[in-house]
Amino acid sequence: MTNFFNIIFYQPILNIVIYIYNIIPGHEIGLVIIVLAVLVKLATWPLNAKILKSQKMMNDLQPKLEELKKKYVDDKEGLSKAMMELYKAEKVNPFASCLPMLIQLPIFMAVYRVFRDELSGKAITMLYPFVSHPGVINATAFGFLSFDKPNLYLAVITAVAQFFQAKLMPMKPPATQGEGSKDESMAVMMNKQMLFISPILTFMFCATVPSGLAFYWLLITVLSIVQQKMIFHSINK
Repeated sequence: MTNFFNIIFYQPILNIVIYIYNIIPGHEIGLVIIVLAVLVKLATWPLNAKILKSQKMMNDLQPKLEELKKKYVDDKEGLSKAMMELYKAEKVNPFASCLPMLIQLPIFMAVYRVFRDELSGKAITMLYPFVSHPGVINATAFGFLSFDKPNLYLAVITAVAQFFQAKLMPMKPPATQGEGSKDESMAVMMNKQMLFISPILTFMFCATVPSGLAFYWLLITVLSIVQQKMIFHSINK
């Protein structure tokens, strides 16, 4: 499993980082991370766009779901079947909200290892034949940020960005109450809790890891906000 992760995620990202570092003017590690974040976002853009559209459509389906709950008020099995048929007809995946994290997690873990291993001064390994060894990597970005050490200010900014990203995707509470709405009400409550828990966890993590990783997380979050706004605007339009 470790070898699979290394070959599919860690080694490619490591080589991309080193290759960009070799060719970018001044060997600026901050610019390297910006380019990496943009490349990762572009690579995952189509799938993330599909997921965001599904999330938005799921939110917009609330009126139809409420009608089904009234129609099948005493028939839980019939309600579940009717809801699945509605999701299928509208081409909506009710579990799509979990997918973005599943997509980003292995990539993020690989980026974390790159910063943990390479920016901390350990030997660079697993380079492709066409990627040259740069020697010592300068972990100071833009002349003042030490990307190999934690930075509380960057952790705070990243947590705030995480809050605004979570706030962009509201979930409407069910208009009617009853057996059919219990699971949905629970989902709404968990969504509201994560609105605040997620930024707190983000801060706690980013405050303890090399700030280069926090900077990458911040960039991915900002790019995700841009994508969400673009997708939601296109759907509304």
